[in-house]
Amino acid sequence: MSDLRITQPDGDAGFADWRHVHNVIIPTHVLSLDDVRERARRNHLEVAYLGDVLVGCSTVRPPVDDPATATVIARVLATHRGRGFGGELYARGLRRARELGAEAIETVVLSSNGDGLRFALKHGFTETERYLLPGDTVPWIDLRLC
Repeated sequence: MSDLRITQPDGDAGFADWRHVHNVIIPTHVLSLDDVRERARRNHLEVAYLGDVLVGCSTVRPPVDDPATATVIARVLATHRGRGFGGELYARGLRRARELGAEAIETVVLSSNGDGLRFALKHGFTETERYLLPGDTVPWIDLRLC
C-alpha cells in the first residue's frame, strides 16, 4: 500500500477535485460542479491524494437496472500513473461494489484513453461494446470483468 489518502467528497472542494480529474481524463464530456453534486447523490465517489496533491478519483455506480451489476471506474492523472494508485482506487471500488450486492462488474473507458483501456484489460475486463454518445466524436468502450 502507498501513502495514498482516499476520501469521499462531501463538499464543494472535494467535488471540485473529483470534477477536475474527471474533466482532464474525459475532456469530451466536461461536467459542472452541479453535475458532480448530482452524481454524488446516486453514485459512490472518491478522491485520491498523495499528501495534499490530487492524484485521481473513482466512481462506483451501484446496481440499479440489473441488480447484480455495478460499474467501477478508477481515474488517475497522467503524472501519477504507473505507481499503483489506479490499482488501489480500483480495489476499493470493487470492494464497495461487492458490498452493494454486485455480482458482475463493468467499467467504461473513453477510447482515446489508451492507459485506461490497458489498465482495464490488464485487470481482467473484456470489451463488450463501442459506441458514440450524441454529439461525441470519440467512442466510449464498455467492458465487463470476466
